[in-house]
Amino acid sequence: MSRMKLLLDVVEDMRSLADSLQAVATALGQNAPEDVAAPTLVPETPPAPAPADPPPKAITLEEVRAVLAERSHDGYTDQVRGLLQKYGAEKLSGVDPKHYAALLKDAEVLGHAT
Repeated sequence: MSRMKLLLDVVEDMRSLADSLQAVATALGQNAPEDVAAPTLVPETPPAPAPADPPPKAITLEEVRAVLAERSHDGYTDQVRGLLQKYGAEKLSGVDPKHYAALLKDAEVLGHAT
């Protein structure tokens, strides 16, 4: 066979392949539901990370005062004074608000100590 004959045979085979691919695409297009989206080559975006826990609620002077008053009423007056001094104050109003959470934790221990 000559090279020209081989080249013509390859061209004919490629046309036949193209016709076959066109027939398959048409058949698939007719049988596919219309609402199905075509697949994309773009990767999906990863899911957003879960939101972080909300910041803790700020503890107010009134909340601390209520707990300390309860502990004092329960007989822990001297220990409550000691806690205030631990945080550098003689009165609750002298305690820095940044220490309220720790002060409440310490006061809770007073209520559960035996």
